[in-house]
Amino acid sequence: MVVQAKKRELKEAQRRKKQQEERCRVEESIGNAVLTWNNEILPNWDTMWCSRKVRDLWWQGIPPSVRGRVWSLAIGNELNITHELFDICLARAKERWRSFSTAGAEVENEDAGFSAADREASLELIKLDISRTFPNLCIFQQGGPYHDMLHSILGAYTCYRPDVGYVQGMSFIAAVLILNLDTADAFIAFSNLLNKPCQMAFFRVDHGLMLTYFAAFEVFFEENLPKLFAHFKKNNLTPDIYLIDWIFTLYSKSLPLDLACRIWDVFCRDGEEFLFRTALGILKLFEDILTRMDFIHIAQFLTRLPEDLPADEVFVAITTVQMQSRNKKWAQVLAALQRDSREQEKGSPSLRH
Repeated sequence: MVVQAKKRELKEAQRRKKQQEERCRVEESIGNAVLTWNNEILPNWDTMWCSRKVRDLWWQGIPPSVRGRVWSLAIGNELNITHELFDICLARAKERWRSFSTAGAEVENEDAGFSAADREASLELIKLDISRTFPNLCIFQQGGPYHDMLHSILGAYTCYRPDVGYVQGMSFIAAVLILNLDTADAFIAFSNLLNKPCQMAFFRVDHGLMLTYFAAFEVFFEENLPKLFAHFKKNNLTPDIYLIDWIFTLYSKSLPLDLACRIWDVFCRDGEEFLFRTALGILKLFEDILTRMDFIHIAQFLTRLPEDLPADEVFVAITTVQMQSRNKKWAQVLAALQRDSREQEKGSPSLRH
């Protein structure tokens, strides 16, 4: 018994030593990457960001200490939003909150076509959604250190884009940005991110364009996973059942936060295509399990993915996904489907008159 106990003790000591060595290796790797990003890449962003060396380093995950700066640069600021504009939008949002909280207050309709009731519903939805944002972290809920920041960004956005307003799912995107950027820069990145074609299609609920995105996704789904694609078709399982939630929150609600941030890293580099490539990677990872499930169980599984998904396994699966179909890349397939959709609309008898 003593000998066995000593063996177990030795084995446990070896395991702990191995873990410690692995931790040290990872920390050293992150430290080296931080130096490379800070000293070589960020000061020479315009010439270096698209180089092979940087793309390879990017794929391995951006170190948390430089992640926010890299995301900001990669997302860009095509809308030319300034910190001053954020302050103006936030001031307007705060004024509205005060107006709505005053019983019987008359609210001036500053935005033609958007009623006070619409805006009030939007503000109420923000309050409700903030309490549901990363509840396990307890930092965005009432009284948490990031609650007011999240509330500010979402409120300011409803004033900046009253035509879009607040849509469920936005709180997760804003929260991830807040964890990596200060409030004003998070707002700038948030507004520009939501202005990208894919995000705008989903958040404005442009059904026609959403269906085109789903159709493009299915082209690559069938190409990469024909067996699973056929199984989904047989069970009438359409992409909207699982893709909408993934795309709306950029995976931040569906995946562990550290993994979601790595997905964001490459999404900032590669654009919308990577969101759909990630979806195919997830399906690839669980292909064997999913092919044995029926409609209900597939839908349940994909809308509540395992909480302990290892990032390395997901990225290995994503690597095997080919985003090329009959020599056409994602953007070409999507553009062709959009053209077909427009031509069908023109040819529709109901639209000729």
